[in-house]
Amino acid sequence: MSKHIGVYPGTFDPITKGHLDVIERGIKLFDVLVVAVAEGLAKTPLFDVEERLDMIRAEVKKYKTVRVESFDCLLMDYMRKKKAKIVLRGLRVVSDFEYEFQMALINRKLDPDIETVFMMTSDNYAPVSSRFIKEIARFGGDVRAFVTPGVSRKLEKKFRELAKE
Repeated sequence: MSKHIGVYPGTFDPITKGHLDVIERGIKLFDVLVVAVAEGLAKTPLFDVEERLDMIRAEVKKYKTVRVESFDCLLMDYMRKKKAKIVLRGLRVVSDFEYEFQMALINRKLDPDIETVFMMTSDNYAPVSSRFIKEIARFGGDVRAFVTPGVSRKLEKKFRELAKE
């Protein structure tokens, strides 16, 4: 019997409680859920890929069916390499849907055998975005409502390091 492998791709810069909510709910749908961290990005992330992988691994180590990897190719090529047929995407607000829907249609053109499943984030995480979290942390604000204590410490450390430069 083949395993149902789902791939949850993203930048995860940093991983938030909203991302973790999608992961926790997503593992119920798949035999294996791969959290796939995008490497080659148009935008410059705050954390390098190894830092992002380490943060995610620390947060999901209790889940036996979650794998954390990075990829630096088209998502559809990565999906084929993993023999995965479903992309899992989290939606927070209506504006997310527009972008994600376009991406799903493009991905379907690239590989019609791969489906995209959208999962609405829980209500309490709807406003949580990595971009907003980084902005709050940059100015010394408390981000513990949006990220785990470990990620909060990593943000504080990163911004202290950047302030010294």
